[in-house]
Amino acid sequence: MPNLFDENLSFLDKIDSPDDLKRIDGKHMDKLCGEIRDFLISNVSVTGGHLASNLGVVELSVALHRVFCTPKDHIIWDVGHQSYVHKVLTGRRTAFNTLRKPGGLSGFEKRSESVHDCFGTGHSSTSLSAAIGIATADKLNGKHDSFTIAVVGDGAFTGGMIHEALNNCDPTLKLIIILNENEMSISKNIGHFAKNLSKLRLSRGYGRTKRFTRRAISRIPLLGKSLFNLFKNTKKIIKNALYKSNYFEDMGLYYIGPLDGNDYSQVEAALLNAKEQGENVIIHIKTKKGKGYKPAESDPSAYHSMPPASKASSSNGATFSEMFGKKLTDLAQTNTKICAITAAMCDGTGLNPFKDKFPDRFFDVGIAEPHALTFAAGLAAEGMKPFAAIYSTFLQRGYDNIIHDIALQYLPVTLCIDRAGLNAADGATHHGIFDVAFLSQIPGMTIYAPVSEKALERALEEAVESDSPCAIRYASGREDKAVIDAFYKDYKDTPLGIRTESDAVLEPDLLIITYGRVVKEALKAKEMLKEEGMKANIVLLEKLKPYDETAKKISPYMPRPYGSVIFLEEEIRAGGMGMLLSDEMSRCGMLDGYSFSILALDDNFAIPERDENIYETAGVSAENIICEYKRIAK
Repeated sequence: MPNLFDENLSFLDKIDSPDDLKRIDGKHMDKLCGEIRDFLISNVSVTGGHLASNLGVVELSVALHRVFCTPKDHIIWDVGHQSYVHKVLTGRRTAFNTLRKPGGLSGFEKRSESVHDCFGTGHSSTSLSAAIGIATADKLNGKHDSFTIAVVGDGAFTGGMIHEALNNCDPTLKLIIILNENEMSISKNIGHFAKNLSKLRLSRGYGRTKRFTRRAISRIPLLGKSLFNLFKNTKKIIKNALYKSNYFEDMGLYYIGPLDGNDYSQVEAALLNAKEQGENVIIHIKTKKGKGYKPAESDPSAYHSMPPASKASSSNGATFSEMFGKKLTDLAQTNTKICAITAAMCDGTGLNPFKDKFPDRFFDVGIAEPHALTFAAGLAAEGMKPFAAIYSTFLQRGYDNIIHDIALQYLPVTLCIDRAGLNAADGATHHGIFDVAFLSQIPGMTIYAPVSEKALERALEEAVESDSPCAIRYASGREDKAVIDAFYKDYKDTPLGIRTESDAVLEPDLLIITYGRVVKEALKAKEMLKEEGMKANIVLLEKLKPYDETAKKISPYMPRPYGSVIFLEEEIRAGGMGMLLSDEMSRCGMLDGYSFSILALDDNFAIPERDENIYETAGVSAENIICEYKRIAK
């Protein structure tokens, strides 16, 4: 336990647990919040991570842990990327140099990391459904003194799950919802009347008076309940006339706000007030992203998710997202049917140029991937050419919409799947390792997997001309020079299919069939085998499905008779390329007499240990390839 009376320690250095925080005099909270901001700026600037959003919730995080007692009480941060202060205050401050590193602190809440993380997060708009489940379980288990708090950003409030959950709030639960508004205006009226009403409702006296009045009137024999309902409805009519209707109160929630979420005293008062209400409460706060750090305040998007210092200094060239946005904008200049859709990820998916050039054909639907996909289907049904740019991990949320609304009707919607493949920094919640498997099962779907700018441009061109559903998947980051040198030195603008290396040998011992960024591991394995006197060739798939077409194109490149074939992918094995393509090749006799194996993620989420390479974790590294080849070679 830190010495709280050591004057040589900062207030932050005295905190190893929420109990330590509670022992510090409340008059020091503003100074503590400043120390936390300094800590975040110095640490996240090195490790990378989400900075602006965490700077905005410092006062809220401190107040939550002073008013409530985790893990008895439960705090769920929607998405979870703004939970860094929560981690600092719950005993993880000294491990912050491991943030977003293999085996280190997760960038999101993670149940296995701390008892103070009551629910795993990483995707948007899930917190309230989980909070209702946790609060209901507490009620069923007789834990009547436990509170559950869901902290939801205004962006997450655009997600449909939040509103589904609001519709299912049981008024008998000890549930507190905090709406953190830091970008768009949700409140209809934030003038003087609204501010004065908010101050009144924050006062402890107001809450006590309200509860006393409710009890007193309700106890009047025969008339009590009717009188209370009359007063309640009359108050609502008068308030609505002055203050306008409130969505949350119409949903049966006690509403506090809007208030300054960066004013510690206001936030603490609101939480204490909410704790005493005896009903579901929503606290509406307004915070400033990047608070306390001028560069992040002026440009919060740039400081939303920062790369590690080493990567930031060495970055050069356009990312695949930027290449995609530029090419789609170019295509849209001559094709007025092209539309672009994103689910609150315009910056991340590279669509800013399209938005600026064609605002009438650009649609940001908020964090609502299912709606984005069915909306795209509606556009396509009336002759438009919609391109829906969604991260692979978030595309999972719209699986039914892809099947029912796009594929079943054979509509020419193109899914532009960003961040495909393993994601070492953000971890399992952001791995893009399921899209090939779940899209491969859908009839009529064409799947592209470009690894170069030229291949990405060609895939987009083919998708524009297609009259059926297409998916184009690409990794985060930039082209890899070794991959470009090996496969694209003599590039010809031909239809996409397969590519082989410029130094491919005749009659190799091993053929590695792969796609995507993991081809780098295949190239490493080839060089390592060469040093041992063994010959390997690589077939790089630019187009996966239809698999029968892909199998025919591979046929001329098969290894010497009785050689070996390895299907390599940084995707889930079950239902993936390796399983489906090897089945197709086996059925047409292409693998007769050959030994073959599939290297892919085999029924695991690829969660690395400390300092472990993500490809080693997934079992698809160069070393894994060599070991597997030696195991199956005849």
